[in-house]
Amino acid sequence: MLIISAYITAMTDSTPSLEIGFLLSDTSRILRRIIDQRAKEVGMSRAQWAVLARVSRYEGLRQVDLAAQMEMEPISVGRIIDRLQASGFVERRPDPADRRAYRLHLLPAAEPVLDRVRAIGSIVMDRALAKLDETQIDALAEALQDIRTNLLKIEDTGEDHAGQSDEHTSTRPVSRRA
Repeated sequence: MLIISAYITAMTDSTPSLEIGFLLSDTSRILRRIIDQRAKEVGMSRAQWAVLARVSRYEGLRQVDLAAQMEMEPISVGRIIDRLQASGFVERRPDPADRRAYRLHLLPAAEPVLDRVRAIGSIVMDRALAKLDETQIDALAEALQDIRTNLLKIEDTGEDHAGQSDEHTSTRPVSRRA
């Protein structure tokens, strides 16, 4: 209940751009919660699902590079890989260019699980986007990609609102509570 009241208070005291930030955060949290629940249905955690999907996309990826891509600590990714390896879904193969590193590869047992989690992901997202037409979905995807790109630039440069040029500074009033 506290989260809901904080959200309502934040929404009534904010600018449209801040509202978008709250909506993005809230939507992401709800999506993670749903995916957590669905992942359990196939005997996995959301983290295992994400690692397995990423390994399928980037077959032969080094474990350390996977950790960096997922913004996770290498030890945490290592534990997830240990569980996936014990389940027969992935294997570590020595990296021929670096004897300290391992490359990750899917095993045949992973394919039916990947098919299932992809189907679940599609169903969830189809339901989430049900009231949007194709043009709106394309526009949303483009806008989210632009937002992501902008946030990555801010993260890379360490620039904040004070470092923006005048052409990028919002002219919307910001309400402040004392």
